[in-house]
Amino acid sequence: ASSIVGIALVILAFYYFIRKFSSDNIDENIEAFLKDHECLAPRRYRYSDIKKVTNSFQDKLGKGGYGDVYKGKLLDGRHVAVKILNNSQSNGEEFINEVASISRTSHVNIVTLLGFCFERSCRALIYEFMPNGSLEKFIFQERKDRLLKWDKLYQIAVGIARGLECLHRGCSTRILHFDIKPHNILLDDEFVPKISDFGLAKLCLEKESAISMTGARGTAGYIAPEVFSRNFGRVSHKSDVYSYGMMVLEMVGGRKNVSVEVDRTSEIYFPYWIYNRIELDEELGLEDIESEDDQERARKMIIVSLWCIQIDPSNRPTMSRVVEMLEGFTNSLTIPPKPFLSSPPRS
Repeated sequence: ASSIVGIALVILAFYYFIRKFSSDNIDENIEAFLKDHECLAPRRYRYSDIKKVTNSFQDKLGKGGYGDVYKGKLLDGRHVAVKILNNSQSNGEEFINEVASISRTSHVNIVTLLGFCFERSCRALIYEFMPNGSLEKFIFQERKDRLLKWDKLYQIAVGIARGLECLHRGCSTRILHFDIKPHNILLDDEFVPKISDFGLAKLCLEKESAISMTGARGTAGYIAPEVFSRNFGRVSHKSDVYSYGMMVLEMVGGRKNVSVEVDRTSEIYFPYWIYNRIELDEELGLEDIESEDDQERARKMIIVSLWCIQIDPSNRPTMSRVVEMLEGFTNSLTIPPKPFLSSPPRS
């Protein structure tokens, strides 16, 4: 109960803080926020500590739009991933998003934030280290090289759904991620998935309310229609549901949802192609299906995903319902309406 109260206080403070973000005094505002909520934040490190933890930034794990990620080791022997943020105003917002939204969110399917550094010369976030990296590198492998079989893909899909359910079901608030995609799902040594990168997260204070937002946020291919055009509906937790559905379809297909590297034009948009097969009760035409259990897992993931990517947000299930559908029986699932405005163009 105390942790729920703690995160609620952090989020409420963040809500009022972020309104001041247009100020020129970004560093001062962040410092004031951290000082006011010191008891709720993870451990704070100095830049000199970060250099020691990363062995002077020797082992670079990757690079993103917000900065670089390095492997490090804490004094207690734990391996960590250290994200060094670029010094920009937008990254000031990302920094606060990360600290405020996940520092008190404890769930097996959400990456743990262990600490941070905030000095003039350094904004850094320290996370638990995920030895298997991102989901992205596993689902877009050549079929002959794929390590993730259908039972593991299914377990990963369920795990991500549970993590999102945790974010969405907050006591007085919901944390909306707004950038669910394979790259932002990290895998531990046993391939347990953990949602990461909360730099675009938003907070919804009233449990059933939509949120106001200027401009689109997210990654092309996973952004819900209402995020870039309010004509499709209100932006809410259902926008994450859409992104989840698009991601799981890529897990099923082992390819990007839009690909021109296919034999037939009807296969360019994978959700359209797989929907037709489900609707007509045809063979799924997917590789690596070796048993009836594999067939059932794949079919279940497809049907649930197609519900998730409905154009009308009100037709999408909640993440709690997604978990129930994935863990239930396939024959209890109904085929959703076509989740498209029209047939994709043919070339």
